[in-house]
Amino acid sequence: MSKPFDYSKWDNIELSDDEEDVHPNIDRESWFRMKHRSRVEREDHEDKDKKRIDSEMDKANQRIKMLERDIRKINKRKADDTDSDNDDDLDDAEAIKIEIEELRSQNSQRQATLDDYEKNKKWNVDNMFEVKDERTMVNKDAGKANYTSTGHAQSTVSGEEAKKEFEKARQKAENKEVTSSTNKTASAPAKKPAAGPTKPPPTTTTEMVTKKSNTDPTEVDSDPDFLYTYHEFTEKYAQLCEKFMFLSSFEQSKEFLMQHGTILLQEHAANYLLLATLEDEMNSKHKEMKQRAKQSQIVTNIAELAQSWKTHPGNAILPFFTRLEQREFLEGFLSGVNVFIEKIEKRAIVKRKEIDAAREEEEQQGSRVKKEGVDLSEIPIDERLGPGGLDPLEVIESLPQSLQDAFESRDTGQLRQALMDMDPKDAEYHMKRCVDSGLWNAA
Repeated sequence: MSKPFDYSKWDNIELSDDEEDVHPNIDRESWFRMKHRSRVEREDHEDKDKKRIDSEMDKANQRIKMLERDIRKINKRKADDTDSDNDDDLDDAEAIKIEIEELRSQNSQRQATLDDYEKNKKWNVDNMFEVKDERTMVNKDAGKANYTSTGHAQSTVSGEEAKKEFEKARQKAENKEVTSSTNKTASAPAKKPAAGPTKPPPTTTTEMVTKKSNTDPTEVDSDPDFLYTYHEFTEKYAQLCEKFMFLSSFEQSKEFLMQHGTILLQEHAANYLLLATLEDEMNSKHKEMKQRAKQSQIVTNIAELAQSWKTHPGNAILPFFTRLEQREFLEGFLSGVNVFIEKIEKRAIVKRKEIDAAREEEEQQGSRVKKEGVDLSEIPIDERLGPGGLDPLEVIESLPQSLQDAFESRDTGQLRQALMDMDPKDAEYHMKRCVDSGLWNAA
C-alpha cells in the first residue's frame, strides 16, 4: 500500500491578508516592506544553513567510504595471514568502526534538521512554485490586422458581405418608404431613398469628426473593399450606441462591451458618441452630456490602449477596467473625462456663434436678394439651376427682348402685355422654360 500524501506542509501558508492586522499608528506600506524583508532574510538564512548541512553530510559520507575501504583491507590481510595474530589491526578496525558509527550518527542528526526545516517551512507567493519550462508561443494569425491604425475595431463586415448587408438595408428602407407613403398611386414607381441613417447627425456638428470613411455609397458595386459609411453605420447601430451611452456603472459598461465590443469599438461608434455629446451640450442638456462624455472616453481610452499594444481593442477591455480598480488610474481617467467635458463646452460655445453668424448672413443675403436682386453670373451654376434643371442665366438671354425688359423691370403688367403680343405657342414655350429655370414661380 502506497504512503498517503502528506498535506500538512500546506498548513503554514503566509498570505498577504495576515499582514492586514497593523497598528493604526504604523504606516501600512512600511509595515508590509518590513515583513517582506524579514521573510526574505529568514529564507536566505535557512537556505545557507541547508547548504552548509548538505556540504557536511557529503564530507561525512566520503569519510565513511574511506573508512569502510580501510576495514576491507584489514579484513583481507587477516584472511591472507591466518597464522599471525596482529593486535594492531584489531585495534585499528575497532577504532574505524567507532568513527563510522559516530559519523553516521552525526549525519542522522543533520538529516533530522533538514527534515525539520522542510516540515516547518512557511509557504508564500515567492516559494510555492518555480518555473520548470518557459516557452514563447506565437499566434499564427497575429499578422491579420482586424483593427485600424488608431486602435479601433475594423468594420464587422466588408467586401461582398458588406455589399449584401448594404443592399438588404437599402431594400428594407425602400419597402418601408413605399408602404408608408399615402400620396403615391399604385402605378407610381417607388422612390429610391438615399443611403443614410434614419436619424442622421446634425449638420452643425459634423466638423467635430476628424476622420470619416472615404467610400462613396454610389460606388458600392465597384468597390471590392466596401465598408459601411458613417450614415449606414448609424442607421444600423444607433440604438445600440444609445443603450451604451446611458450605462451608469463601469461594471455594466464592461459587460456591454464584452458582448458588443466588435461594434461599439469601431471608429464610427466613437464618432457617434462624440457628436451626441456635443449635441447635448448645444441643446443645454448638461447632465446628459456629462454621462455621454464618460462613455465616450471609455471607448476612446480602450482604443488608445489597444493602439499602444498593437492589438484588437477587444483584447484591451478587461485590462482597461482592471486598471480602473486602482486608485491612480481611476483618478487619471476621471481627470481626462473632465478635460474632455471642458473641450466640449468650449466647442459648443464656438459652434453656436458659428451657427448664429451663418443664419444671420443667410437672412441678410435673402433680404438683399428680395430688395436689390443679385447678379446671376456671380452665383455658381450648380446653385442657380432651377427646379427643371435649366440655367436661368441662359434662359433669360434666350428670351425675346420684350420679355427680357419685363423681367428686368419686374413689371407684371409689361410681362403680360409682351406675352399677349407673341404667338401663343412661343409664349407657352418661353414661359415653360422660365418656370423650369426658376425665373417664374408657377404657383
